[in-house]
Amino acid sequence: MVNALPAIGLAAAVLGGAPAWAQAGKQGAAGGIYTCIDAHGRRLTSDRPILSCIDREQRELNSSGTTRRVIPPTLTAAEREAREARERELAIERQRAQNIIRRDQALITRYPDKAAHDAGRAEALSQTQIVVDAAEARLAELAKERKALDDEMEFYRKDPSKAPAKVRRGIEDNAQAVEAQRRAIAGQQDERNRINARFDEEAARLQQLWQARADHAAGSAKR
Repeated sequence: MVNALPAIGLAAAVLGGAPAWAQAGKQGAAGGIYTCIDAHGRRLTSDRPILSCIDREQRELNSSGTTRRVIPPTLTAAEREAREARERELAIERQRAQNIIRRDQALITRYPDKAAHDAGRAEALSQTQIVVDAAEARLAELAKERKALDDEMEFYRKDPSKAPAKVRRGIEDNAQAVEAQRRAIAGQQDERNRINARFDEEAARLQQLWQARADHAAGSAKR
C-alpha cells in the first residue's frame, strides 16, 4: 500500500472527483489492485485508487495481473468546465450539421429538378402579382372618382373654401386611398425581391445537390 499523502487539498479533490473514483474506492475495499506511473516515473501499486496518480491514468488489475479496467485522470474544476464547453460546442456543431442535412433533404424532395424549382418560383411570384393587379384596378377606380370630384370642384375654383364639406372630404379620402394602394404595390415589389433572392439562394444549393445525386447515381451504375 502506498503512503497516505498529507495534502488535504488532494484528498478533497478525490472526494469531489469523477464518479469513477468513488466507484473505484468501493471496489478497492473489495480487494482490487491499482497501479500507475506517478509524476516522478515511479510505478506505484495499491489496494485502492492511488492519490499520487489523481492527475493521470491508472489501472485496476485482476488477481492474475491482467487489466480489469482503466480509471481516467480526475479533472480539476477548470478542466471539467473546459471539457464540458468543448462537448457543448461539438453538440451544437452536430446539431447544425443534422439541420443542414434535413434542410437539404426537404429541399431536394420538394424540388427534384430545375423545372420544379422554376415552377415554384413562378407560383410564389404569381401571388404577389395578384395583389398588384388588384391594387392597380383600385387605382383606376380611384382615378375616376377623383376626376368626378375635381369636376365638382370646378364650380368653386374661385373660392374652394365654399365647396361642400362632402366634396372636400372626398378628395382627402381619395388621396389617402391612392397612397395606400401605391404602398401596397411597393410592398409587393419588395416581396418579389425577397422571393427571388430566396429562390436564387435555393437554386445555388440545389445545383450542388442535384450534381451530387447525379454523381452518386453514376457511381452506383458502375458497380
